[in-house]
Amino acid sequence: MAVSPASEAKLRAAMTRLLAGQPQRSDGALTKENLAREAGVSHATVHRATDVLTEWNAHVPHSIKRTPGERARDDTITTLRAQLTRARDHARELQGQLDALATVTANLYAENLALRRHLQGRTPAGTHGEPTPLRG
Repeated sequence: MAVSPASEAKLRAAMTRLLAGQPQRSDGALTKENLAREAGVSHATVHRATDVLTEWNAHVPHSIKRTPGERARDDTITTLRAQLTRARDHARELQGQLDALATVTANLYAENLALRRHLQGRTPAGTHGEPTPLRG
């Protein structure tokens, strides 16, 4: 048994709204129950509308319990997680470079102190003590 042209038109309009993420009478989840609710027809009417169901099944091969808004939110979360992972990796790389530069700087400072002392004849090169100011 087929459905009336009016019911088919309501179902197609409801399907268009649901697939576009613009529900008016339901939570927007892509289910046949919501298709019926959106169209304002019974669940049995949905199952009698074989042409509409064939088209629905082509767009929605299985019931999707998430609304289009939830899917968009989840896609955004996935994108942001990937960006966060890349940012953390970059921060680790930069921290490694910073640590290496700090080590080089500390070594250069120690060498500079030793050379200053050596040039001023106060202590032999390679020993540690208070820095001597440069003249000049």
